[in-house]
Amino acid sequence: MSEFIVEIEEVNYSVGQVPILENVNLHVEAGDYMAVLGPNGGGKSTLLKLILGLIHPDSGTVKVLGAPAGQAGGRIGYLPQHTHVAKSFPITVVEAVCMGLIKPGFGGISGLSPSAEERDRALAALEQVNMADFARRSLSGLSGGQRQRVFIARALVDDPKLLMLDEPTASVDSASRNALFELLVELNTKMTVIMVSHDISSLASGVKSVVCVNRGLHHHHAPEVTDDMYHLSYGTPGQKGCPVELVTHGHVPHRVLGPHDPQCTCELGCAHTHDEKSS
Repeated sequence: MSEFIVEIEEVNYSVGQVPILENVNLHVEAGDYMAVLGPNGGGKSTLLKLILGLIHPDSGTVKVLGAPAGQAGGRIGYLPQHTHVAKSFPITVVEAVCMGLIKPGFGGISGLSPSAEERDRALAALEQVNMADFARRSLSGLSGGQRQRVFIARALVDDPKLLMLDEPTASVDSASRNALFELLVELNTKMTVIMVSHDISSLASGVKSVVCVNRGLHHHHAPEVTDDMYHLSYGTPGQKGCPVELVTHGHVPHRVLGPHDPQCTCELGCAHTHDEKSS
């Protein structure tokens, strides 16, 4: 098997005449914890769908675990961006996790009546995310952070080698977000993790490499955001937009904004760009 979990070579993908990804190359090593950053509409979710084999590139190749994308079976766990559950939907936590065992074209659990063996696997997955005590609760009655843990358990129930998460912290509070980041660090000891976020200011602790996507792709093999990656997402300082320099230290994230006025020569930019509350 290849030493890489994911191999993307010279991939192009368009919707109609609109290019979404251009000349993308990416090699994800086994055991990596990769953050995929970039603006909304930049192609991050499209990249995940290509890896999953849900869509196919116009040109280029995508391999996952040494096989063409879409042929890795249960070895990939996936948490989609939108995981809302209607309050009227009668499903328990353990039943929701069991649904991760359904495979298109391969049968699976029958409706909401999983077997004892499938329930045991679901309970083991819930144990991994510290949600086993909630197994018989109604899924719709959980908090946003608790539901995200359940959906991660659903992605883990088939014992994947690769876990991919699309905006997993978009609908949870800060405490749940921090707990989720701690969970992902723990899971990364057992599997490769790829996590998408549109917020380039949010880089979870434990991340080992960073990819920035905005039609093109820049891969940095270290947990930091570089000038090249920032410019790929938000444009160069000479282009329209607000150039932002990001610094995080201690317990409180700091954000320093660069000059808006080309005539301004102060180090932090014009006075109106530096908010006391953010420093």
